[in-house]
Amino acid sequence: MRNSLTMQELVVTIGITLIKVGVFVYDIITYPIYAVVQQPWKRRSLMNRTRAVPVAVSEGLCYRNVDPPKAFQIEIERANIKTVEQALTYSCKKHGTKKALGTRQVIREFEEVQKNGKVFKKLELGEYTWLNYREVDEMARNFGKGLRVEGHQPKENIVIFAETRQEWLISAIGCFKQNLPVCTLYATLGDEALIHGINETEVRHVITSHELLPKFKHLLARCPKVTNITYFKNPIKDTDLTGYKEGIVFNSFEEIVEKGRTADYSDVLPTPEDTAIIMYTSGSTGTPKGVIMSHFNLVNAIMGYAVGFEARDKDVYLAYLPLAHVLELMAEAMMIMYGVPMGYSTPLTMTDRSSKIKRGSKGDCTILQPTMMAAVPLILDRIYKGILEKVESQGPWLTQLFSYGLEYKINWMHRGWDTPICNWVVFRKIRALLGGKVRIMAVGGAPLSPETHDFIRASIGVPVLQGYGLTETCACATLMDEFDMSRGRVGAPSRICDIKLINWEEGNYRITDKPRPCGEIVIGGNNIAVGYYKNEKKTKEDFKDVDGKRWFCTGDIGRFDEDGCLSIIDRKKDLVKLQFGEYVSLGKVEAELKVCPIVENVCVYAESSSNFIVAIVSPIQKNLEELAQKLGKADLQREELCMDDGIKKAILDELIATGKKAKLEKFELPADVYLTPDIWTPDTGLVTAAFKLKRKDIQSRYQDAINRMYG
Repeated sequence: MRNSLTMQELVVTIGITLIKVGVFVYDIITYPIYAVVQQPWKRRSLMNRTRAVPVAVSEGLCYRNVDPPKAFQIEIERANIKTVEQALTYSCKKHGTKKALGTRQVIREFEEVQKNGKVFKKLELGEYTWLNYREVDEMARNFGKGLRVEGHQPKENIVIFAETRQEWLISAIGCFKQNLPVCTLYATLGDEALIHGINETEVRHVITSHELLPKFKHLLARCPKVTNITYFKNPIKDTDLTGYKEGIVFNSFEEIVEKGRTADYSDVLPTPEDTAIIMYTSGSTGTPKGVIMSHFNLVNAIMGYAVGFEARDKDVYLAYLPLAHVLELMAEAMMIMYGVPMGYSTPLTMTDRSSKIKRGSKGDCTILQPTMMAAVPLILDRIYKGILEKVESQGPWLTQLFSYGLEYKINWMHRGWDTPICNWVVFRKIRALLGGKVRIMAVGGAPLSPETHDFIRASIGVPVLQGYGLTETCACATLMDEFDMSRGRVGAPSRICDIKLINWEEGNYRITDKPRPCGEIVIGGNNIAVGYYKNEKKTKEDFKDVDGKRWFCTGDIGRFDEDGCLSIIDRKKDLVKLQFGEYVSLGKVEAELKVCPIVENVCVYAESSSNFIVAIVSPIQKNLEELAQKLGKADLQREELCMDDGIKKAILDELIATGKKAKLEKFELPADVYLTPDIWTPDTGLVTAAFKLKRKDIQSRYQDAINRMYG
């Protein structure tokens, strides 16, 4: 058996070597042709250019973008647009009958038996149906007027608690037209956080969906001020309105629109200083905080992000991230401004292999063929692992061929060259997963591991623009441009804000550090939020007015490169000093370990009184079963596998190998691991609605395991 395996390995090695020799000869022959056609020196010049420079401020080291304004920004400024309502109305008039919002038809839901005997619910879907810009504007106006019919008054808060769909955005636009502040709550929030947001904003009216409506059967008893609920219908199911607290007035979205159609109300236009959004953060360190964003804040943020996204005539945007997250809200607002059609999707129906897509049917990306999309690292990490697993299942020959193709592509890519033959031979099917036409992708919300970053932009063949921003900065702070091929950076400051570093003595980060300055990141500009809702103390702590500008202290630690681009290297709350003086950035280590094939999620823990760190891992079930099969333990259940010493050692070895590959220091590698059978979802209270770790809650849940790992 061993001789056979050795022979197979030898054949694969010889085959790959011959291919490398052939490719080397091909490169020599075609080099002059590609040089003339691609002119890579021009791309390298754009890759290495200076993007931001230091400017004088009263404290710290401040950088400002040097790029000239784009045509889009000049257009918005000349139109004197100061509110979100003005921006969206302007765009709807400009783009008229052009496609605006698209939703895929749901034909039926049914149960499909899998090969392993399990039964899953699947959807049979049709084509996309579209609203044009005029229809969106009219529907939004009527929805806002319909809310007035129901007794809603200008400047009175209203909550939207629903999944991302076109009705969510239309509802928000309608609220803006009547100067109604929209309070956003994640669809995955736990009951306590949801009740907190509803009661703190003192809303009488909640907008939700058919799927989330049943939650209110028991929540309304603890939300005494709520009197009205408007819900988005399910396309194939009737909505049951029985069993709710007496006195609640229910309306469907369509009923509110119809009431507004015949109502005699005029638009109540907001001022730039009026509140547009009260957006509740996901609450990674405690109770969610409501961030107050004015119309002026949001318009400036839209202009800031437009730098990295210049639209083309045939662009289509894939909308699927939570609209309750500022990243997606800003992206969709920007697409409306550009006149880019937006097709709605979900992670469960996005690709041909998504969990709710009928076997043999096409996912949303295949039908829509988007050219632009936003993403979060969690989704890209899953794509990365999924592709590698699929390749490895094809055998050693294709695995090594793919690895060579990936390495080849990345090497040329970083030198400013494209590899059209490699793209077609090696990555054609991968690119087809997202419809085959994606030309640009933005990612934010959490750190993106360098390995995933390079893998996605090489395999999908598109620029992956990592950005940095917070809810408190309306998502806008920095964004990579399409020519930046670096890894581990988040780009230069946006044109609409300045970014400065200030010393953090406790963590030994200073702006005088050599060769590159470091410090706490402080962001200043017109995109900085008004503050926290009903939390004056926290507002005074985090927001400052200095040098005639509003600044937000992020708590993140950054480092500027010579070209003016920023790297996020630490976070105050995630930094732990070990016994012998080494500093460990927990978030940085987790970002690297998450790419380990067996890891669904990981939380790293460190005690200052010790000289090593430990990890709590929630493993991917499929990969856990495959590992058990290799180790002869296939008869064990998930809980038993997580307790098994052999499984634990094998996974710890994989974590260490992954960490070493990412060049983590020895003290950053976990010395022990605890495997939990729990799947970390927002419902467990261990991660936020944006799937960020809740460290205190995780520590509390697994304190006994942590104590055992530390002996």
